[in-house]
Amino acid sequence: MKATFGHMGTLTPIIEMVLEDLGHEPVTPNRPTRRTLSLGAKYAPEFACIPFKIVQGTYIEGLERGADTLMSGGGYGPCRAGLYGELHDRILRDLGYDFDFIFFWPPLRKPGHFYRQMQKLKGSHSWRYLWKTIRKAYGKLSVFDDLEMAAQRIRPREYKHGSTTRAFDQAFSLVSRAKTGPEIAEAGEEARQIMSSVPYDECKKPLRVGIIGEIYVQLEPFANFFVEEQLGNLGVEVQRSIYLTSYTKHDVLSTKGDMGSRKLAMPYLSQKVGGHGQNSVGDIIRYSKLGFDGVVQLAPFSCIPEIVAKSLVPQLSKDYGIPVLTLFIDEQTGAAGVQTRLEAFVDLMEQSRSRKTNVGA
Repeated sequence: MKATFGHMGTLTPIIEMVLEDLGHEPVTPNRPTRRTLSLGAKYAPEFACIPFKIVQGTYIEGLERGADTLMSGGGYGPCRAGLYGELHDRILRDLGYDFDFIFFWPPLRKPGHFYRQMQKLKGSHSWRYLWKTIRKAYGKLSVFDDLEMAAQRIRPREYKHGSTTRAFDQAFSLVSRAKTGPEIAEAGEEARQIMSSVPYDECKKPLRVGIIGEIYVQLEPFANFFVEEQLGNLGVEVQRSIYLTSYTKHDVLSTKGDMGSRKLAMPYLSQKVGGHGQNSVGDIIRYSKLGFDGVVQLAPFSCIPEIVAKSLVPQLSKDYGIPVLTLFIDEQTGAAGVQTRLEAFVDLMEQSRSRKTNVGA
């Protein structure tokens, strides 16, 4: 099997490692580019969102590089993402590509289907070996989450511009190359030391922003115009509402999602609307209660769950006294426009913090 898959943040080297451990040949996707997006958008339905278009472009690039199998996962419920595997399959076959498609529904939603797909993936290996491989992958994923959180904390406090990003790239590359359990543990320790060696001002109290919204646009820097790095370079500490380990725990291995955020959202949105729409409402409230200075909502253009959440933003912002910037993103979105809006939002948060400080003085 020569398998390719959609690129999504730090998940890519994890899937690559799992495929290699199971005896397959990964056709590892490169970070998406404008060509990737253009390829996907060219053959996508008009209503499709930017994650659909980027992933479809990635599939095409992988098939052009010799992949014979595509891998993907999908949600279950009112979000259209549950249809995207079927749509990708039909579009690419209509374009003349021949391939196998391994598509994973959430294991607790369709356990029989998930079991059959995992059988294809594990091949001749035992279930015990597969479980050990997955546990090792989760350990590596935990290291990546730790490194991302460290970068988010250090970047707005760094003395030398760009030093955090360079350290993160070095640390990420080091852990990506680790294959065995002991290698991952050793690389993880060395990577954390690389991050902690970045000189920064520990006494600085930067603005803090919570990033919420749809999972793919949150986790894939190309899709969100590297918003975390941009905000960090503007002196803002960020925290995402979704990290891959928490998503695995709350969404993959549970049918309930993040109950903390959902409970907070209930007075405003009492039912699930698909995707992370209800979570986004609750996360605005959560970040306000945690004393954050603002929230950035990231969403694909036409994403219904996030549109529902956005409709409640004015009331939430008023009730909880926290500014919220919503960025709906598609292939027409420009980097300069995103940067300008982020800079203006940072100015707004600084003014808001200054007013609160003066009132409390």
